[in-house]
Amino acid sequence: MPDRALLERTRTIADALGDAAKRLAGAGVADARREARALWATVAGTTPGDVWLARHRTPAPEIARRFGQAVERRTSGAPFAYAAGRVDFRTLHLKIDERALIPRPETEGLVDLVLRTLRTGHGQRATGGTVADIGTGCGCIALALAVEGDFDRIIAVERARAAAALARENVALARPSVPVEIREGDLLAPLAGERLRAIVSNPPYLTMTEYLDLDPAVRLWEPREALVSGPNGLDATRALLGGARALLEPGGFVALEIDERRADAAQELAREYGWPRVTVYDDLFGRPRFLLARLEEDA
Repeated sequence: MPDRALLERTRTIADALGDAAKRLAGAGVADARREARALWATVAGTTPGDVWLARHRTPAPEIARRFGQAVERRTSGAPFAYAAGRVDFRTLHLKIDERALIPRPETEGLVDLVLRTLRTGHGQRATGGTVADIGTGCGCIALALAVEGDFDRIIAVERARAAAALARENVALARPSVPVEIREGDLLAPLAGERLRAIVSNPPYLTMTEYLDLDPAVRLWEPREALVSGPNGLDATRALLGGARALLEPGGFVALEIDERRADAAQELAREYGWPRVTVYDDLFGRPRFLLARLEEDA
């Protein structure tokens, strides 16, 4: 196998990086040397700078083996995160593979919005209560809230059994101090009987036409059910806005990631479902990306 041949030729980390860079370049990967260092850093749980400083050392056999597998997957066309098997999300270093969507930097802003919204008028974060993450995928939002928030527990809902299994693996990996429960089911259905402080979700929000126009690195590798949501891309958003109010405490809110092309439509949906306070927020790139719909305190 190619990764075994790579191991047999490897004397130092630099040897492994050199061989990998040649293979990556041959597969059409841009800036192959930088990519090789980044892959090694991700597999080893370190930084590209530290990899470079340690390049003359003999690699640990297990790291070299996993690096060889990552290079093999990357040259076959797998996105970087899937090839490395790890992804960073805020303070977390999580396991990722084709079972779940790769977390995007924009989604980190959704966590910021939730934590910011829960701050009191004195700038202190309100504590306690339960928050639900709908369509948790690899568990990144739920775990970030568990690690950075001050909640009693987090419920993470996922309809895809394989993705739910990956989320459970990441709960075991992250070991948050707050309980994170993974429930399998569609959207809000597994939350019957709960009273929540907040519901947060990065739901699917593309049309099939938009999905088919995606870069092949996304379309051919990432799960379609995590991306496509009906003929106008709003099916999941509509269901969440329509059902969330019955599950929330007074003053509770739903925070959703939305498609910038449908920000106005999502805002109008929230108003149609009777949400009294609706705001759309921009992401770091200045694009309308997050919708926050709140109940009144005396609702």
